[in-house]
Amino acid sequence: MSSEFVIQGGAKLQGEVIASGNKNAALPLLAACLLTDEPLVLHNVPRIRDVEIMMQLLRTLGASAEWIGSNSLRLQAADVNACDLSRDLCREIRASILLAGPMLGRVGEIRLPPPGGDVIGRRRLDTHFLAFSALGASIAVNGDFQLSADGLAGADILLDEASVTATENAIMAAALARGTTVLRNAASEPHVQDLCHCLIRMGLTIENVGSNTLIIHGRERLGGAEFTLGADNIEVTSFIVIGALCGGERGLWIRKAAPEHLGMTRLVLRRLGIRFDVEGGDVFVPGHQRLVVEPEFDGYMPKIDDNPWPAFPADAISSAIVAATQAEGSVLFHEKMFESRLYWVDKLISMGARIVLCDPHRCVVQGPSRLRGERVQSPDIRAGVALVIAALCAEGESVIQNVQQIDRGYERFEEKLRAIGANIVRR
Repeated sequence: MSSEFVIQGGAKLQGEVIASGNKNAALPLLAACLLTDEPLVLHNVPRIRDVEIMMQLLRTLGASAEWIGSNSLRLQAADVNACDLSRDLCREIRASILLAGPMLGRVGEIRLPPPGGDVIGRRRLDTHFLAFSALGASIAVNGDFQLSADGLAGADILLDEASVTATENAIMAAALARGTTVLRNAASEPHVQDLCHCLIRMGLTIENVGSNTLIIHGRERLGGAEFTLGADNIEVTSFIVIGALCGGERGLWIRKAAPEHLGMTRLVLRRLGIRFDVEGGDVFVPGHQRLVVEPEFDGYMPKIDDNPWPAFPADAISSAIVAATQAEGSVLFHEKMFESRLYWVDKLISMGARIVLCDPHRCVVQGPSRLRGERVQSPDIRAGVALVIAALCAEGESVIQNVQQIDRGYERFEEKLRAIGANIVRR
């Protein structure tokens, strides 16, 4: 059932929110339960739609998955079968592809319908399949993807792109492979690091965690473990932008924010005039900030772009664009990774933003703009959250439709916003 947010803009937001666990870590960690017949207990798991769908997929394969606390999950794949997965469920989330690596390692086969997820441009699967092939798997495509292997063997693999999910899939496939795998051009995002640290607790040896060259020493079997997910750095970035644009006198505290992963976020948002402080594991965003775009040293218009970690994340570009509409000056955004991800800015333009969409990958934002309330539709998770942020600082009432997209990635988002003073209701 479709739902929508109704937001009255202009409220001053202050107080504190607690960062949720990393959505992009939760999904591969759920898939990792297939690598062992012992229990895997995960804490700080966000209760979001994508996690629930992944739990359903795991149950289809014979695993048990149950909530044992508000944000704690107990998973166990004592017996696993290689039955066909639901096409409808796989169409719901991109992360269904993450079942391929552990299933190849555990039972040697899986039939996987094409994964779905956000419509943000072509998202190729070749990197996954090239890695599986290097480990000894066979891949057949006939509408679905039929993957099989008569035992996997370690290999020296150079990924043709630093894909996060392909890196995670390759790590999990290599975990039960014979011998050692060297994975080059690997992604190193915080959620990839979380997966590595959990697998190490399960008994796997992985060298160079956090780098782009991982060395994985395969094991015949892995054991169970207990692991706590780190904070979702993209959600934290969203709340930093919210605090900077809408903050009241007392400012906004973001608790348990894992600030060690916010280095590039600090550098990039500083170009828009946004500042925040770190105290221990918390982040404080002062209220009443005046945003001014910081020009390049030679006076040229600054550029904000995304790249693989530790550069600025692609998932944070949408929130940064909204921030730029409220900053004095002009800035060029270059979204390099997904060719349809900027098309949502027409909705921001309808709210009064001054944006020139140069091509599918670039736009120029000139601010500050007085945004006005509008009825708009959320096209994907990150653009949907960006539209909510725009509505919070707009004049009048906004209606954000299709917010089940936001529910896929943000836990209790409107509840957190109401707790800091936002005028937002779901209907």
